Parts: sequence; structure tokens; C-alpha cells
Amino acid sequence: MRPLLELIGIRKSYPGVVALNRVSLSVGAGEVVGLVGENGAGKSTLMKVLGGVVAPDEGVIRTDGANRHALTVHDAMACGIAFVHQELNLFDNMDVAANVFIGREALHGGPLKLVDTRTLRRRVQPLLDRLGCDFGPDAMVETLSLAQRQLVEIAKALSLDARLVIMDEPTSSLTLSETDRLLGVIAGLKAGGVSVIFISHRLAEVERCADRVVVLRDGTVAGELDRVQISHAAMIRLMIGRDLDGDHARAARAPGAVALEVVDARTLAYPATAVNLRVHEGEILGLAGLVGAGRTELARAVFGIDRLVSGTVRVGGLPVAPGGVRAAIARGLYLVPEDRKRSGLLLDVPVAQNISLPNQRAYARRLLVRTAAEHENARRQQRSLDIRVPDVGTEAGVLSGGNQQKVVLAKWLSMSPRIIILDEPTRGIDVGSKADIYALLRALADSGVAILMISSDMEEVIGVSDRVAVMHEGRISGILERAQFSEHNVLRLAVGATTACDEIEERAFA
Repeated sequence: MRPLLELIGIRKSYPGVVALNRVSLSVGAGEVVGLVGENGAGKSTLMKVLGGVVAPDEGVIRTDGANRHALTVHDAMACGIAFVHQELNLFDNMDVAANVFIGREALHGGPLKLVDTRTLRRRVQPLLDRLGCDFGPDAMVETLSLAQRQLVEIAKALSLDARLVIMDEPTSSLTLSETDRLLGVIAGLKAGGVSVIFISHRLAEVERCADRVVVLRDGTVAGELDRVQISHAAMIRLMIGRDLDGDHARAARAPGAVALEVVDARTLAYPATAVNLRVHEGEILGLAGLVGAGRTELARAVFGIDRLVSGTVRVGGLPVAPGGVRAAIARGLYLVPEDRKRSGLLLDVPVAQNISLPNQRAYARRLLVRTAAEHENARRQQRSLDIRVPDVGTEAGVLSGGNQQKVVLAKWLSMSPRIIILDEPTRGIDVGSKADIYALLRALADSGVAILMISSDMEEVIGVSDRVAVMHEGRISGILERAQFSEHNVLRLAVGATTACDEIEERAFA
């Protein structure tokens, strides 16, 4: 059978770096191809070539039997290629239907050519039903969670009746149930003859859905795995050239003094439900739960971004004054947000300035920032965290996801934290960078820093945490000690089960 698409000998270089070196890739009709590799391996560049965003220096793109040197964006769409990007591309001030059909609106007849919103919403509803969305076509995007916005992006791609759908980290913000639903959608596309290129750092999902896996490393194809060869270990071995130790857990240790205490806290998202939580010095407390459980809202309120309806946040036994973020920072309490590009970094600002941003007075003299001191601190953090960047004067936006996350961490680590809250710390990060982040968290905890880690990655929560607190609809439904760790126990508490939870929580607060 002739492949639906072939990339043959694709080469693309930029000044000082070869991004792709004679890469070949084929996709058959109704085939799911997993594309994996560390950040910087060439996946994004290859997809830009396929989408018509950049032209290759060498190679052939073959579609429907016709050879081309390059595609334009229009060519790619005409060939039935649709993208679901990791970085969301939605308009917050428009509703779901308008976003799905942006640029392809149904219009009323007559000279004014007004948008027919009723028709748009009627067309979008079946797509939302297919994805199992709990929101309608008239919902404003600004009211949707990150996971819900990801589903809108997927609906947009499905609306194009594509023959090949490229999904770039589509599950990075989804819960387990939403991920299962998406993998079901992929199976349905495959059954209908639609091809999928599935790009993900969550290798368990690749293993579940891919018919074949192509692994990129340093701009070349490191190898391919057919269905019977696909395994977590085999993919990692090709990605990084070695086996990776999957045991992230620290040796058991006695907890230190209570560093962070949240007492009867009620957030704006769940004003009727109080949260009580303690994190000890030298402890990694995982915070699990389904999307919408209130984890991020709690983190924002504890840090002072959002106000608490009622309750108290204590650091070292002393209450943090309700003065917003400044009060938290003054007490050594810091937050690494879930969306690093929107909330954690200034992408068009150099790495050095991003690191010094929350503490610029430390590098200033007579209100002028001393660039030499700022850069010296940034280089120290670069060496400590192995931030892979040519120079600390490089803009943060050009770094890989893993290195961007390290810059966000460096910003706070340079200020000697007592407590760090990390919201989805490894979202969209490759396995090698994940291992670096886990090692850093263990080292911080060993040095006495208290860590509250919010994560939707079940393997991460169980593998990294000393204890796991689980939220359901704005409350702590239970806290698990390490001996009780299992996916079953976490999920049971995440959906609201209460069996033995009071007993567990009582022991945790003893």
C-alpha cells in the first residue's frame, strides 16, 4: 500500500546548528505513528516542515504520489494535514464555536455578510459530543480550564475533516479520564482511515495508541519500533542512548518541623469547602486530583495571587499577612505556575533578567541594575541546574521546554526558598529533563526545603512524593502515606471516595 505521506532525506540547518539531518518518515492511511524524542531532538522542526511553516534545505515531501521540495501552509491544509498544537492558539474573548471555525465562518445571506452563530454552534456541537466535553459551543474560552481549552484545539482540528492529524502533546493538560477519551477518539480516527502522528513525552500513552514509533535524537532518526517492539524501556533507550533508572523515590526519612500550614482555607473556586494541609521541612508532598478539583486555585490562593475567602496560611508557625504575593515572597514561599510560558517567564527577555526579576534590588545600586552581578548569578544557576543555553543573554523563548522550566526554578532558587509550590512541574518536558527535575526536587528536599508538588502524572506523583494528598471538589479527600501509594488509592480518593480517609488524614496530622 502506498503511504499517505513520506518525508525523504529531510535536512534543515540554522546558523551554527543542524536541526534535521536526512530524516525520513512515512505515514500510512489509518496508521497511528508515535513520534518521540527529547526536547531539541528535531520533532518541532520536522513538524514545521510538514506544516509548511519552514522549507527544508534538502529532501523530498511526497503526498498522493507527487514529489515536492517544500509545502506551504496552504498546501499542507489542501493535503488534509491538521495540527493540534501543545501551545494553545485560541482567542479568549470569543466563544468555542467561533474559535473552532475561525476564518471559516458560516455567514448569513445579504449585503452585510454577518456571521451565522446559530449554524456555527450547530456544527460544533457534534465535535464536542465526540470528545465528551462538558461545555457547550457558546462557552467563552476565557472561562475554560487549560484542559478544556486543549479539547477545543482538538475539536478545531477535527472540524477540518483532515486525513492526517498531528497531535503535539495533546494530553499534557488532561486528566486520566480525559486522556482515555482522547485515545478513544484516536482509535475512532484510525478506524475511519484517518492517520495520526502522536507526539508525546508520556510514553505510556504512546505505547497504548501507536502502531509504530519513530524516535528522533539530535536531529536524526535513532530508530523505529513496530507494534510488537514498542515498550517504555525501548523508547527511552533510543531517545537518550542509555537505560534510565525509573525509581525517583527518596529513602524514607523522618519529617522535619511544619514549614507550611494551610488552616481552614476557602478559595474563590470552592468558598463552601475548607482545606487543611501541612507540608514539613524536607518533605515532598504530592497534591493529586482530577482537573477542576481545586488544586491550582488552592496554590494561587496560598501564594497570594488570589485572595482567600477565609482561612490562614502559616509559614514556620507564623501567619502570612494577607498582602498578596509580596507577603509570601517575603516569607520564602514561592510558586512555579503550571503554564510557564504565560505565567512563569517573559519569553522575549533574556534568561539572566528572567532569573533576577523577582529580586532585582539584590543586583541594583542606586536604582540601577548591575548587569555584571545579574549575569554572574544567572551563570551560577545555569551551571547548578544544567540549563542548556549558549549564553544567559539568550531570550527565554528560544529554549526547550525543559530548559525553560529550569529557568523558572532558577528564579526562585537564587532567593533561598523555604517552601516551593510546583504546579505541573514537568508538563511537556522530555524524559531526560524530567529526571533532572526529579533529582533537583530530591536535592532541595534533602536540604530542608518543603515542596508541595501538584501533578496530574500518576507515575510522577507516586514516584516522587513522600506523601500524597488528594483533592476532590475543593476539599482534601485523603492523605496517603508511602506504604499506601497506588494508582487505585489515588483515583479512589480523586473521585470522592471517603472510606478510611478520615483515619488516614488523622494520622497525617498527628
